[in-house]
Amino acid sequence: MLLGEIRNYLQEHRRVLLSDLANRFDTDDDALKGILQKWVSKGKVRKLSGDGACSSSCGKCDPSMIELYEWID
Repeated sequence: MLLGEIRNYLQEHRRVLLSDLANRFDTDDDALKGILQKWVSKGKVRKLSGDGACSSSCGKCDPSMIELYEWID
């Protein structure tokens, strides 16, 4: 089940970009946001500021894809 796989991945990596999750699980970012929201509502994940997630100032990154999520123990 994707919910459990994402939990395991977040527990292992602690902080993960939405784009990394999308690539890892070959899943649409909107679907991932819904799954992540379930963990956020349970108090197990928090969404961090994406500021600084990209070291470039080119503006080419999709802002939704540089969202950073963190597993909370």
